[in-house]
Amino acid sequence: MDTRNFVRLVGNLGTDPKVTETKNGKVARFSLATTENYFENGKQVAKTEWHNVVAWNANADFVAEKCTKGSRVVVMGRLASRSYDDQNKVRRYITEVVAEEIICEKRGMQNVDEAEC
Repeated sequence: MDTRNFVRLVGNLGTDPKVTETKNGKVARFSLATTENYFENGKQVAKTEWHNVVAWNANADFVAEKCTKGSRVVVMGRLASRSYDDQNKVRRYITEVVAEEIICEKRGMQNVDEAEC
């Protein structure tokens, strides 16, 4: 049986994308906020989740050029986990969304489906 690692998030950039060059090409990193609304004890509650997103090469160029903090975007990609040693030599683990497609809403539009890719 095949399995698939696929993520689709619709949210707002929490930070401007930060682009750096690596030996594997350009990479843009940014946070994405998604909000779920639900009712608890008769009151509406909004729960915001923050996601770390990584975009490579052409996607890095696109998001850096077209999207800024607060932009509404659709990110489609996959989850990837990795580890690294911090400055104190402590092993840290992180899960990120590796963007394979990004759609950034044009300013003033009401629907992400009208966005430019």
